[in-house]
Amino acid sequence: MTVDDDARLTDDQRALVKVLRRFADDVVAPAAADHERDERFPRELYRQLGTMDLLGLPFPSGAGGGEQPFGTYLLVVEELARVYAALALAVSVNTLVATAIAGNTRVEQRDRLLPPLLSGEGLGAYCLSEPDSGSDAASLRCRAERTDAGWRLTGTKAWVTHGGVASHYLVFARSGGEGAGGISAFVVDADVDGLSVARTEDKMGLRSSPTAQIALDGVEVPSEALLGQEGGGFRIALSALDGGRLGIAALATGLARGALDAATAYAREREQFGRRIIDFQGLSFLLADMATRIAAGRALYRDAAARKDAGLDPSLAASMSKLFCTDTAMSVTTDAVQVHGGVGYTREFPVERYMREAKVLQIFEGTNQIQRLVIGRHLARG
Repeated sequence: MTVDDDARLTDDQRALVKVLRRFADDVVAPAAADHERDERFPRELYRQLGTMDLLGLPFPSGAGGGEQPFGTYLLVVEELARVYAALALAVSVNTLVATAIAGNTRVEQRDRLLPPLLSGEGLGAYCLSEPDSGSDAASLRCRAERTDAGWRLTGTKAWVTHGGVASHYLVFARSGGEGAGGISAFVVDADVDGLSVARTEDKMGLRSSPTAQIALDGVEVPSEALLGQEGGGFRIALSALDGGRLGIAALATGLARGALDAATAYAREREQFGRRIIDFQGLSFLLADMATRIAAGRALYRDAAARKDAGLDPSLAASMSKLFCTDTAMSVTTDAVQVHGGVGYTREFPVERYMREAKVLQIFEGTNQIQRLVIGRHLARG
């Protein structure tokens, strides 16, 4: 079942998906394996998405956006992830940063910061985690101190997607006392003095998407770098993460679709005991379960997006979507390797890459244990 099988899609959304699918199959898919092997960020592919006006879909037209529903943007993420997860991740993380900027700046500040991020010329990075504060983000130690000209930032941020290739870093730092209320958010240009890559992680998957520790050694930023109100950073972080989790849910669904497509195609061609292996009930049932879980995940994240577009609180639905869709991606990609048998464990087929990429989806934008904690707290409140 493909994205455009959804009966709720508008004609415009169907047309968008068709254009994007052609681009994904003809341009993106052939380049994915080489970029992953060479650990090379897909800058030109990303810029092409900008020229196609696909990076600013849910943002205001005054800042270069398309003023489209959030659900339309998620269709783009899913379709890209079907062939190249790292490129879809670039879109998701950039949108996470742009969402925080769009919702927490004055109009003139927004219209200055957003255009490069939405055109493909700029690229955002989200800097919340630190070496000693991951899931417990409210305990971060990076400091923000007032100066005559603005702020001075000092500390180290960890697990920064796009670390070293981003143009703008959304940095969360402690400007006040302990706890969530002492955290503020700042937009920092990549070329500022004192900002550097401390270490690039050697990851299992998504190797063309750099993940790094970012060191801030007395970085001086002007007053207008402050996003929203002083002390309001943690609220900004959590609010933006609702949309970010939906982006990861859509990415996971697309990745699972890619694995299912590959497994189904292989099972139709591979013969054993004089029959196509897809005609064996045990294997066809496995594929049926994979397809069903993917369809359920898509319905879940699409419903959460509809809540967001309707102005309703999407937090619970976003956590459920991220949890279910990423667990589904891990399960489906593992099963896709199994369908391929021994060759699935080699780089001759893409399913081994899909399986490696799926694992991290259960970890970032809040681990799936944290998502269960969020869901449980919602249930406890009634």
